[in-house]
Amino acid sequence: MYSPLVFDIKRYAINDGPGIRIVIFLKGCNLNCAWCHNPESISKEAERMYAPAKCIKCGTCVMACPEKAIILTSEGIVTNTELCKMCGRCAEVCPTKAIELSGKPRTVAEIMDEIEKERLFFDQSGGGVTFSGGEPLLHTEFLIELLDECGRRGIHRAVDTAGLANTAVLLDIAKRTDLFLYDLKMIDSERHQKWTGVANEKILENLKILTETGANIIIRIPLVGNVNDDIENITETARFVSALKGEKKVVNLLPYHKIAQTKYEKLGRSDDFILLEEPGKEAQLRAIAIFGKYGIEASIF
Repeated sequence: MYSPLVFDIKRYAINDGPGIRIVIFLKGCNLNCAWCHNPESISKEAERMYAPAKCIKCGTCVMACPEKAIILTSEGIVTNTELCKMCGRCAEVCPTKAIELSGKPRTVAEIMDEIEKERLFFDQSGGGVTFSGGEPLLHTEFLIELLDECGRRGIHRAVDTAGLANTAVLLDIAKRTDLFLYDLKMIDSERHQKWTGVANEKILENLKILTETGANIIIRIPLVGNVNDDIENITETARFVSALKGEKKVVNLLPYHKIAQTKYEKLGRSDDFILLEEPGKEAQLRAIAIFGKYGIEASIF
């Protein structure tokens, strides 16, 4: 079976579903949000990350590279990307972790072994596993096998998704999922296209259909200053969410922060980083109040 790349495994997570959880981050995303705090998640391919400030210029990576793709200079290391095969040997031997390889293939069995290590925390806290990304729905068969195996073992399953997927795929995943963390960026499709690279009609349609199945859903909204924290967008979002079928949905508001800037630098894509504004306290409280008017519980995460 095709194995997607895992770019991170977060243990003892408390903001990605109930209880104490392990979060498995799969590489590849069909959105390109301007505020993305995991830019290494967008590409499905392995990527090399380099932090010059951590490099001690020891030359260990140069000697370890089987392709002779790395050169040591006074400014640090320089990599010939045409020669580099992304084998990860340089990252393995780097003593200061100045070099990291983002994205490693993992089998279902390997991931389940990692999940089982956290079983004690699940049992004591009512936690479980959350599959995130990137966009985990891009890896349908692999994700289904993981969800089925977790189900057989009685492990609570959450899927963090932006909802841009074939509806049949989403509904197939829903049969195997205990909780969806469903990301909503903004309601107006033109604005959504501008800031994420894609329109949102399918995302909104899928959310409506998903609620009709009775699926357990928490809606998560990245709150970005002067992007989607305005009264118009929050009001339209609250109106849309309040009209969804079933019980009133809980909304988690995730204020933007610029922590991803360092990641863009490590990826060698500093020019791609867009510095946006963190939403002020007033905007955050205003958003909570607007959702409250529509009978929706919203809180800052």
